[in-house]
Amino acid sequence: MPELILRPEPKMVQYFIEDLTNEKGLSMVLIPVGKFLMGSPEDEPERREREGPQHPVDVSTFFMGRYPVTQAQWEIVASYPEINLELNPDPSNFKGDNRPVEQVNWHEAVEFCARLSAKTNRTYRLPSEAEWEYACRAGTTTPFYFGKTLTTDIANFDGNYIYNDGPKGKYREETTPVDHFKYANAYGLHDMHSNVAEWCQDTWHDNYTGAPEDGSAWIDENDTNPNKVLRGGSWYLDPRHCRSASRGTDESDIRSYVFGFRIVCSAPSSLP
Repeated sequence: MPELILRPEPKMVQYFIEDLTNEKGLSMVLIPVGKFLMGSPEDEPERREREGPQHPVDVSTFFMGRYPVTQAQWEIVASYPEINLELNPDPSNFKGDNRPVEQVNWHEAVEFCARLSAKTNRTYRLPSEAEWEYACRAGTTTPFYFGKTLTTDIANFDGNYIYNDGPKGKYREETTPVDHFKYANAYGLHDMHSNVAEWCQDTWHDNYTGAPEDGSAWIDENDTNPNKVLRGGSWYLDPRHCRSASRGTDESDIRSYVFGFRIVCSAPSSLP
């Protein structure tokens, strides 16, 4: 089996906690400025054309949620004053305070960010697709930030399928708590490969021809395409969909028990 690189405790991770209540908060991890090749190389196993062409992208510093937004965090923010639409405080199919929230569509994820921004006076939003991949890779160029393959000992996907000579494993058929696997990437992020597919800001494009190279979201002017980008694979999918470069899409008003999200925040001038 290809070698795996496991980091139970990443070194020198900078973060802040956005307090929601005295007991609940959002851990926001610093993602440093940098440059990377976005997309997959043509020789990556099970690569799709939608993952190319590879292109260099410059990314500015930002903060990203250490985990996908949990059900407990969602419930708290759903109680904040409405900005543009109502939110169901308990939408998830697989119940558990520390499990990722799911059954939320793109518009509801955006509303979560808007309510949190209004409450905290900081700008929260969904990540751009470029920010998501940059943060996921954390300086790596392999299919996964763990290396060339993935196992169900370190991620929650359909273990009936293998990738790049990896072993078969468990198919849990549900989400796992966000702290179930203790292994992070070099930036201190967890669950970027599998558990729930994560909404990004971007409108869906079939490939990267013409994509921005400054890390910003790719949103066409006067865009009428309802499809948005999803990243990270999920508990329901096989490991090829969980690769750093893998891209998915669905309509922005679709809810699913495989769709969740994590949030980002522009590097704030002052921290709590």
